[in-house]
Amino acid sequence: MASASTTASPSAATGIARAADRSGLGLLVLLAATFMSALDIFIVNVAIPALQGDLHAGTAAVQWVVAGFGLAVATGLITAGRLGDIFGRRRMFALGLLLFTATSAACGFAPTAGSLVAARVLQGLSAALMSPQVLAILQTAYTGRAQARAFGMYGMTMGIGAVFGQLIGGLLIKADILGLGWRACFLINVPIGVAALAMVPRALGETRAPRRPRLDPVGVALSTAAVVALVLPLIQGRALGWPEWTWACLAGSAVLFGAFVAHQHRLGAAGGDPVLDTRLFRLRGFSLGALAQLVFWTGQGSFFLVLALYLQAGRGLDALASGTVFLSIGGGYLLTSTTAHRIAARLGNRTVPAGALLMAAGLGTLWAAVHASGTTGTLWELTPGLFVDGLGMGMVIAPLTHSALGGVPAEMVGSASGVVATIQQISGALGIAVIGILFYGAVGDGAARHYPHALGLGLEFLVVLELALAALTAATAARAGRADRAGR
Repeated sequence: MASASTTASPSAATGIARAADRSGLGLLVLLAATFMSALDIFIVNVAIPALQGDLHAGTAAVQWVVAGFGLAVATGLITAGRLGDIFGRRRMFALGLLLFTATSAACGFAPTAGSLVAARVLQGLSAALMSPQVLAILQTAYTGRAQARAFGMYGMTMGIGAVFGQLIGGLLIKADILGLGWRACFLINVPIGVAALAMVPRALGETRAPRRPRLDPVGVALSTAAVVALVLPLIQGRALGWPEWTWACLAGSAVLFGAFVAHQHRLGAAGGDPVLDTRLFRLRGFSLGALAQLVFWTGQGSFFLVLALYLQAGRGLDALASGTVFLSIGGGYLLTSTTAHRIAARLGNRTVPAGALLMAAGLGTLWAAVHASGTTGTLWELTPGLFVDGLGMGMVIAPLTHSALGGVPAEMVGSASGVVATIQQISGALGIAVIGILFYGAVGDGAARHYPHALGLGLEFLVVLELALAALTAATAARAGRADRAGR
């Protein structure tokens, strides 16, 4: 029989939920960690010009300041989900939070480009240790309306980190607190992390598998190698001109993933403790939810990237001014994400399809505005499309994550959380690789006049993704509705 990745006793889980409901501390701690992790993916983009000059960093080092974090996060998530099952989710969350805080300080005080890259890789591994524990605790410690609200707050926090990351970074650099400059973009995590760590003992109870499973070293090695072989060429391929090794890695990743799944299936069937419970993929709800996650997150990171490039290189805005444009998305996002659980209660399974269609409409409106204004129109012309896109995004993130995990049995929550978080990271890398080919191919010699067309191509790709997400989730909702009617 496959390994059990269950929660602790019901009373332990209920204890966490009651603590969170009474004081809000438990949810606050989890959201603080989520915010820092999401923020660090985007805030570094603003810091790069300043840190490159300060540390005399070459192009390769600068690329790895960004890529090292993303690669480390992606490779560690599946294993981290299993570690939470074995040693306790609160314990692994606290360890990840401690290490993330320490490595953020190391990034902020890095004396050389090489030490900064090393610190960023370690920071990514720390984030990987935290993230699946957050999802597992939200899924096991809350039920019913409280769970919907908790996931709504989780989605809102992820979006705030992503949408406002560049603005926050621009403000920190502009303020130049204590003369720290770009270093403040990393050091901001230290007081937040210390405060969150201080609250962990009384805010969160412990949950783990009732029968402590053993860690599968072969599974860890195969999953790590497979993710590296997939994500590394996606991150580095376009900038390097897609050399032969990138294609060899992509082909090798398929072989490694196949070997990993086969090993996990055999180990589970033999009564061992696989890192990934392959029974997850027999659950239609989880499989469709995972596919929907892939489609959605393929678009998100790439959209923020190309929009920022258009605003800064095409419109000539500095990082702070570019960040203020993201307020249009943020306004729409906050409006729906803060009430996502109420919207979901009213629309039910139609929430995500409706949100995806709103995003498609917003991106289409933005496409029209960009083509009409080029590089000379006012930025106000971009506001309606960005605001509508934000409205839709706020309706999608939390319900989409909740739907992927909602039907997962308790014994599979750890595996499922690691898989969902891994898909989010891989999707982001995939989206940036695909849209990078379209965007940079259209930019040509880098002249500002090319950027509206380049952004337009990216937006067309993103609209297709949102329509695909709407169709997929609408079909899933219709199937669930028929099943409910048949069961009555």
